[in-house]
Amino acid sequence: MVVFTTRSGAVRGRPAERAPLVTAVLGIPYAAPPFGPHRFREPRPVRAWGGVRPCLGFGPVAPQSAELPGAPGWQPGDEDILTVNVWTPGGPGDSLPVLVWIHGGAFAFGSSAQPDFDGAALAGLGMVVVSCNYRLGFEGFGHVPGAIPTARDGGEGAAVDVDRCPDNRGLLDQIAALEWVRDNSAAFGGDADRVTVAGQSAGATSIACLMAVDRARGLFRRAVLHSAVNSCATAESAARTTEEVAAAAGVAATREALLAAPPQLLVAASEAVVEACRRNPAAGRRHHDPAIFGPVVDGTLLHADPLTAARTGSPAAKDVELLVCRTTEEYTLFEAVGSSADIGTEALLGTFARDFGLSVALVRGYRDRAAGASVRETYLAIQGDLFFAEYSDRLAEAHARAGGTVFLARFDRGSGGSPARPVRAWHCADVPFAFGTLDDESVHFLIGGPPGDADRELAGRMMRSWADFAACGDPGWRKLVAGPGAGADVHHWRTRGEAGGRGPSPERAESGAARRALWRDAGLPLLTP
Repeated sequence: MVVFTTRSGAVRGRPAERAPLVTAVLGIPYAAPPFGPHRFREPRPVRAWGGVRPCLGFGPVAPQSAELPGAPGWQPGDEDILTVNVWTPGGPGDSLPVLVWIHGGAFAFGSSAQPDFDGAALAGLGMVVVSCNYRLGFEGFGHVPGAIPTARDGGEGAAVDVDRCPDNRGLLDQIAALEWVRDNSAAFGGDADRVTVAGQSAGATSIACLMAVDRARGLFRRAVLHSAVNSCATAESAARTTEEVAAAAGVAATREALLAAPPQLLVAASEAVVEACRRNPAAGRRHHDPAIFGPVVDGTLLHADPLTAARTGSPAAKDVELLVCRTTEEYTLFEAVGSSADIGTEALLGTFARDFGLSVALVRGYRDRAAGASVRETYLAIQGDLFFAEYSDRLAEAHARAGGTVFLARFDRGSGGSPARPVRAWHCADVPFAFGTLDDESVHFLIGGPPGDADRELAGRMMRSWADFAACGDPGWRKLVAGPGAGADVHHWRTRGEAGGRGPSPERAESGAARRALWRDAGLPLLTP
């Protein structure tokens, strides 16, 4: 029996299935259940326990409707959702780098229990890997109007504080998880001074937000951002979303009514709002991207969106070293799973451009650059760059211009997998490679079928780069140089048979440079849910 002692009590783990020399300690509470009197509030400290707590399986996931392959779903009544998972090859007295994973999922679904996020293989490379659950959807990012009374500790008759429910409860959960890592990683053999936080999609944007939050300063030294999404709510847009969700739930958009609404009602109401946007071409931007939640620039925790903060040189981010990666066909995944708008005519493409304030010249540039592409393919290319690729590149470049250290990469795998299925370097396809979880059947859709030897070799290189970056800040290629010529410093993740497995082909390099030039001329709109 392997026992570790945290500040809240002793926990017992088990040998990890993917790496027997690694111990997995799963479902450790890092904060109290955020329901009942604690609902819509900042995370509260977990109550200490006596004896040894068995931590052999993942904790419950946050309220959501998603049922993801190989992962548990949420059930009404599941409340102890703020948990972390630890995979470690060491123990007390070691001083291993720590990598903390924050999952994505449009700020509305997903969990640390997804099979592609299993940390055992990464931990086997000599680091402590931690993942966490955090509040999602309305529970994590919904605006709750007004103030709520809270009795101070002291029992009946105690004084009463009146304060607001913070908008960014999901971000506050992530900060609490990182504070838990700071306070407890040594018990698992980790070095609290060498913490790297990594995330993909909404997880990457969460980290970009944390880099702009003074309260998170010093909690991590390095950050890995894969496919950060261009989405950050304003106070006004968050309030409007609350009105819509409350109306769909049949309750008033008031503090009291929202507190009285059970989580499953707000989950269902949020899904109804999303579906209404998806079905309504007149819904504007939300018709194309019906994600309705995200971090809120509330002026309290988050004072600016991540890109603006990076451009102005946020003091909290100044010393954080970055590894930024994105895929080369981001939005094709959304068409494959049926969540992309059906844009198949020039008229609909024009409407899409107007909805997002994109210039005619930008759209024409994409059409001219790929003359044989269909309207739908053009739409997917623009949408992928608008939401992920150009946004990620600009985050990296802004951090470099502000004096930060940045390493830039592209996931551009175009072959491998099963001959009967297409291989696309689309959104999420890079994650199983970075975690070394290619053989889990649940990820085969993402990677184009069961992996081959070339895929496993690519995964080994990606895992090694993450481990080296977490250990010493060097993923294996030159850092980004701000200004002209920065593209020469981009590392390309491809199998060995594809252009040597390191750099892009001249055609791909020329295409990427042309697309970047279009956005430099047109400007990138910052998007709100």
